[in-house]
Amino acid sequence: MKDSNCGYCMRGELLDKFGIMICELSVSTLILFREQSHPGRCIVAYKDHVSELVDISDADRDAFFADVARAAKAIHKVFSPDKVNYGAYGDTGCHLHVHLVPKYKDGFEWGGVFEMNPGKTFLTDAEYAEMIEKIKAAL
Repeated sequence: MKDSNCGYCMRGELLDKFGIMICELSVSTLILFREQSHPGRCIVAYKDHVSELVDISDADRDAFFADVARAAKAIHKVFSPDKVNYGAYGDTGCHLHVHLVPKYKDGFEWGGVFEMNPGKTFLTDAEYAEMIEKIKAAL
């Protein structure tokens, strides 16, 4: 099931606006968030266009959270954050996904809720590629 207006479903230009695909996981896709005010920020997006956890089987839910944990372990290994925050939103973009937001005690927004898209830190293509390779190697 796909939605033609959804970046997670259609990829290409729609996804490129906010993220870069890293790789496929068991039931989801790992995406590097373009805005990197929180170094290592990623998104784990479920394989199908569903809105809620209750819309998938128990087995797929368990596999989805295993994908989230696998991605979080890689983020911890590569970026050594003090904490990873997890955000599952989707009021307007109803595709099941989780934001993994590394937080650093001496960094941006420590001690507060992360801003969805602060628009402060964007990288070069080479810097994104280097990040992606490090994350892939840590998976």
